[in-house]
Formats: sequence, structure tokens, C-alpha cells
Amino acid sequence: MIDYAQVPAPAYVVDEVRLRRNLSLIKSVKDRAGVEIILAFKAFALWKVFPIVREYIPYSTASSLSEACLAVEEMGNLAHTYSPAYTEEEFPKIAQCSSHITFNSLTQFSRFYPETKKVSHPISCGLRVNPEFSDVETDLYNPCAPGSRLGVVVDLLGEKLPEGIEGLHFHTLCESTSYDLERTLAVVEEKFSKYFKQIKWINFGGGHLMTRADYDVEHLIKVLTAFRSRYPWLQVILEPGSAFAWQTGELVSKVVDIVENHGIKTAILNVSFACHMPDCLEMPYQPAILSAVEGGAYTYRMGGNSCLSGDFYGDWSFDHELQIGEKIVLMDMIHYTTVKTTMFNGISHPALYLWTKEDKLVKLREFGYEDYKSRMS
Repeated sequence: MIDYAQVPAPAYVVDEVRLRRNLSLIKSVKDRAGVEIILAFKAFALWKVFPIVREYIPYSTASSLSEACLAVEEMGNLAHTYSPAYTEEEFPKIAQCSSHITFNSLTQFSRFYPETKKVSHPISCGLRVNPEFSDVETDLYNPCAPGSRLGVVVDLLGEKLPEGIEGLHFHTLCESTSYDLERTLAVVEEKFSKYFKQIKWINFGGGHLMTRADYDVEHLIKVLTAFRSRYPWLQVILEPGSAFAWQTGELVSKVVDIVENHGIKTAILNVSFACHMPDCLEMPYQPAILSAVEGGAYTYRMGGNSCLSGDFYGDWSFDHELQIGEKIVLMDMIHYTTVKTTMFNGISHPALYLWTKEDKLVKLREFGYEDYKSRMS
């Protein structure tokens, strides 16, 4: 268990024991269902803990040139790469770093498929399809919202896939259940199964939150094995991101001031919602705070330390008055936060730490002016 008194603020801290617990579960699903599960960097790219990840899951998925390079350099594998749009400048390098490349449109496939033949290793090409069905309620995270730019709808495909397409990819989920996947699969099969005889693999995308406490893992395995029995020649791939880092660590901050305006008390922290926790403003998502209680006598809004007027969020109750210098531990702040952290307003990133299974705090990286300056050059 992490001793937060040892953790400097601000800092993200990952708990190795909890990370390994997630990885063990993910690997068990992979093995029992006979599918491939790969790490999506867009939700978790803390590469200094990749040696731990590789003990359980050896492959990864990339959405950009930088992520593809990270897959090769730090995961030690060629990436399964998908991007909404590739460019002529970056695609040759992306091809060198990829074993699979999924295209978002037929025009992108036509334009770049010849380039995949110019590298020294084989590349399996796929097409992202849009089943126009999703249970995701927040449009910001719904890849199948009306007018979505992501994936090819069935009406644009003929009776046969273009020569060279070996796989199909769909992504409709966001922190979703196995029952959401089951409903999506029914639509995918209805619309696209006529192409399955023409392909070798199918990628179910991300959003499978199998490490959440209430997730029905047994149902997921049942859904996956049933699909594989219907289409035994297809390799099934899942690429969750959040599931890897779900509830594996926290963002440790501290109160630097308390202000009051029209009866609203705001605890100003030495972290920023806009810079370090953008999902809280985008989703919106209110993280739990370790010391907060339900129905406490003292209520505070949490304020960030940037000059953006909207850099605040929520109301939390406590059983005591907060004090300047008191630590505020924001829970479950590893997935989608470490990757979205920016240096907006010149505010440095929180440091990165690992809490080891031996209960030792290991500094992975800390940030300063030179990091900020290099981002601006």
C-alpha cells in the first residue's frame, strides 16, 4: 500500500502491485479466450514501466509516428498502427515501425498501400469500419456519433474488399462492458460478416474495461470464444488502454491556498485540471479524493493553479477544515491523465514515480523548465 506521506506533491504515483493485478487479469482473458490483447498507448504510455507490462503482454498499438517509435524502442515490438490520417512525410517511418497498419478510409488505403511494400518486413493492412452503433453516451468519446470521421460505413463498401486488405478494425466502446461489446458485435456481424471470408484478422478496438470491479469477465470470455467458434480462421485482437492502468495510481497534490467567494470555498491546489486532468473538464469526470467523505461538514471546490478561469471542478466534502499544505490525493489518475498532461501556462508536469511491490518509492522522471522550453522550441 502506498505511503502518500513519502510522495512529493505534485506527482503521479503508480502502484506496482495494482498494475500487476490488472496485467494478470488481462493475460488470463487473453489465454482463456485465445485472443490477442495489446496495449493502447493513447491511454497509458508510461514507458519506464513497460518492462513490467512485457512480462504479461508483449504487443502494443499506436496511433501516431511517436507512438509507433515508442512501440519499437520500449515495448520491443512492431506496432499495430491506426491513425485517422497518415501523411506522406511520416508514413515511411510508420511503416518501418509497424507489423499491422489500419487505414481510416479507402482513399488513404489507395494512397499508402504501395508504400507498405517498400519495407523489409511484411505488413498486414486493415480497414477501420464504422458500424454506426455505439452505447457510448458522451459524444466526445463516441466514435460512431452521426457524421463521425472515424471508419468506413458499410454503404461505401462494395461486395468485395479492396485487394490487399487482410483485416477489419472497429472501435465503438469507451470504458464499456462485455454486454456493450456483445450488442456491438451483433451489428458488426450483420453489416460486415460478408467480408469475413476475405480477411485474416479482426480488431475489436479498445474500451473493454475488463479490470473494473463490476466487469463480467466470464461473460467477455464467453462472447469472445463464441465469436471465434463462428469464425475460426480469424485472429481476434483487442486493444484496451484504460483497463491496463485502471485504478493503479493517484495524483498527489497539496493545498496552496483557500479562497472564498459568495460562500463558495475553493481549495487551490498545486496541480491543474486544465493541464493535468483534462478528462475532468472534457468528460466530465469527478475523481474520488482519498480524504473526502460523504456528507461532511466542510465542502470545497477544487481549483487548479493555472490562470484559466475555468480551471476548477466539483465539490467534495470533508470531516475537517482543509489546511494550507495538506495533501489532496486524487484517485485513479494514471490512465488518460499522464498521457494528456500538457505544459499549458508554463506549469510543469507532475513527477512520475513507481511504488514497488517492496514498498519502495522509485522516481521515474521529474520535469522542469528545460522540458517546458523544449516543448516551445
